[in-house]
Amino acid sequence: MFQDLTNSNSSRFQVSEFILMGFPGIHSWQHWLSLPLALLYVLALIANILIITIIYQEVSLHQPMYHFLGILAIVDMGLATTIMPKILAILWFNAKTISLPECFAQMYAIHCFVAMESGIFVCMAIDRYVAICRPLRYTSIVTESFVIKATLFMVIRNCGTPMSVPVLAAQRNYCSQNQIDHCLCSNLGVTSLSCDDRRINSINQLVLAWAIMGGDLGLIMISYALILRSVLKLNSAEAASKALSTCTSHLILILFFYTVIVVLSITHSAGMKIPLIPVLLNVLHNVIPPALNPMVYALKNKELRHGLYKVIGLELNSNYE
Repeated sequence: MFQDLTNSNSSRFQVSEFILMGFPGIHSWQHWLSLPLALLYVLALIANILIITIIYQEVSLHQPMYHFLGILAIVDMGLATTIMPKILAILWFNAKTISLPECFAQMYAIHCFVAMESGIFVCMAIDRYVAICRPLRYTSIVTESFVIKATLFMVIRNCGTPMSVPVLAAQRNYCSQNQIDHCLCSNLGVTSLSCDDRRINSINQLVLAWAIMGGDLGLIMISYALILRSVLKLNSAEAASKALSTCTSHLILILFFYTVIVVLSITHSAGMKIPLIPVLLNVLHNVIPPALNPMVYALKNKELRHGLYKVIGLELNSNYE
């Protein structure tokens, strides 16, 4: 698709490929970052595969909350895999070139997976709201059908709306510069190389950010405001503590995910002074949550910990056989 889009505009392009320079300001020693980034990527893959395996094998975990967690694990692996192989290729093999269709495809995939992660957080917040505020109706509201419909809606929304980002980027005229001072094909990083007006790209990026991320964050905040109001009405301090404990891991992940997005928005304005900071934050935002999410849930959730011990035990028994 992106190949066809690029070919249809090929007469406007005087560059056939982009060059991803890596981390700005530290090109001479940026290869040292490959080890921690590779470890984070491997950790993200192993941890999320383990989460999916536990949820699949443990019948007691075949519940909507854990189904959403399994979907989040798949999205996390997709997000990390979208960028990390290319970043490691740049740092290890100096493979900095990327074709225009590949660049636009990566741009699209990043927006899809980030939006999908945000959407899954909304689904999980709604799940917690119903479980705490409407416990008697939980099994009739949050059903298998609800999980399937919510997931399909998120897939359609988050695969459809970001399409405008690479399409508009492909409409720009790249006439001379092709070096991107970044590790990945970010929308603003790519379109800043164009020779024509890119205001429509910036406006589109802003509208999508507010419509998707802003809307999702708003729904999450409303859900947790209602949860907090419901918990404060409980007469038992122990019951209130137990209700809030089921939300702790979710809140930790939400705070990290959206805080980095806000910080990225703020630091982008200072990008000309310290360009390394937004680039590094952008990369870490796409690899740390996939590695962090499974560990936070495993540490805070007794059922997942039990499932983890059982999976490890099954593996040990098979080794002895």
